[in-house]
Amino acid sequence: MSPTISLARQLLQIDSVTPDDKGCQTLIGDFLAPLGFDLEPMPFGEVTNLWARKGDTKPLVVFAGHTDVVPTGPIEKWQYPPFSAQIDGDMLCARGSADMKSSIACFMVATERFLQDYPDHLGSIGFLITSDEEGPAVNGTVKVIETLEARQEKINYCLVGEPSSDEKLGDSIKNGRRGSLNGRLTIKGIQGHIAYPQLADNPVHKALPALNALTGIIWDNGNEYFPPTSFQISNVQSGTGATNVIPGEIQVMFNFRFSTEHTPDSLKQGVIDCLNSFDLDYEIDWNLSGLPFVTPAEGELIQATGDAIETIMGYRPTLSTAGGTSDGRFIAPTGAQVIEFGPLNATIHKLNERVSVSDLNKLTDIYYQILVNLLTKAA
Repeated sequence: MSPTISLARQLLQIDSVTPDDKGCQTLIGDFLAPLGFDLEPMPFGEVTNLWARKGDTKPLVVFAGHTDVVPTGPIEKWQYPPFSAQIDGDMLCARGSADMKSSIACFMVATERFLQDYPDHLGSIGFLITSDEEGPAVNGTVKVIETLEARQEKINYCLVGEPSSDEKLGDSIKNGRRGSLNGRLTIKGIQGHIAYPQLADNPVHKALPALNALTGIIWDNGNEYFPPTSFQISNVQSGTGATNVIPGEIQVMFNFRFSTEHTPDSLKQGVIDCLNSFDLDYEIDWNLSGLPFVTPAEGELIQATGDAIETIMGYRPTLSTAGGTSDGRFIAPTGAQVIEFGPLNATIHKLNERVSVSDLNKLTDIYYQILVNLLTKAA
C-alpha cells in the first residue's frame, strides 16, 4: 500500500461529519511538523482550522482543503461501512474519499517527497485546512483568510483539492466559480374565505405574473470564462393547508448563479425593478453565498498545473467554472491565483462514494510536479 493510500485510509476512517474534525487535523499536523512546518490551529466557534506554513519567502504556494464530510445517509444502503475505508479492487470506498480527504493525503505525500528532493527550493508552502466547508462555511476558510490578511500574509498560488475531474483524472480543472446570491421573497395579500374573494386579496394570483416575468429575463450572455447568469426558483410556499382559505402571503425562494458580468447589487436592482412594475406589496431578504472569481488561463498556476497533468497523464486539462461554490471564493479576493483540481467527481455526496486508488497515486505525482514547476529554478 502506497503512503498516499495509507494516509487517505487513516483520514477516511475518522467520522468527521461537518463541522466536527474529530482529530483529522491533528493527524495532518503530526505529519507536517517533522517536515519543518509551523503549525497554527485557528479554532472559531465549533469549527477547527489549521494553518501550516514552511518558509517565509515568496511565492507562497498553498494547498487548501477540508476535513469535514457530509452525512452518510442510510448506512444500511452502503456496500461497505462508510468510514471503514474499504479497498475493493482499485476503488477506495468511504464517505469523503472523493470529496476530499484523499486529496489532502495526496497533498501531504507530494509535499514530503518534494521537500526530500528539493530541500533548497524557492518560496514557501502552506496548508489551509478547515472543518467547515460542507456546512455554513462561516467559521472556516473565510476566518483564516481574514486572519492572514490582517497580518499581511499573502497567498500567491492556491490549489484547492476539490474533485474537479469528470471522465478521467486531470481532464478538467476549475479556474473559477460562479457567484451565488439567494433571495427570499414575500408577497403579501389579505387572507379570507375562498367563497368571498372580494373580501380578500390573493397573493398567489398576484405573484404568478411577476415570477413569470423574472424567469423570462436574460440577465447576461456570459463571457469567455462563464456561462450566462442563471435565475432559478427553488421553493414556493403559501396557504394554510385548508382548501377554503385564500392565503395571506406567499414566500418564494430563488437563487442566482452569476458570472463576472454582474455584481450582487446589479442583480438585486434588476429583481426590484421587475417587481416594481407590478402592483405588489412585497419584501426581500438577501443572502450572498459567494462572489464569482476567475484565474486567467495565462496565469502561472494554471500553466504549472496543465504542464504537470500533461507530464503525468499525457494530456492537458480543459478549464471550467461550472458547478457549485467552494472555499476558493474566500481566497481569490486576496489576489491569489486559485484553481481547484482533484479526483473524479462522479460519486461525491452519494451513497457508496469511492475513488480510484491508482488515480490517487497519480494525483500525488501531479501535485508533486506542480510544486516542482512553481518552486524550483527550473520553473
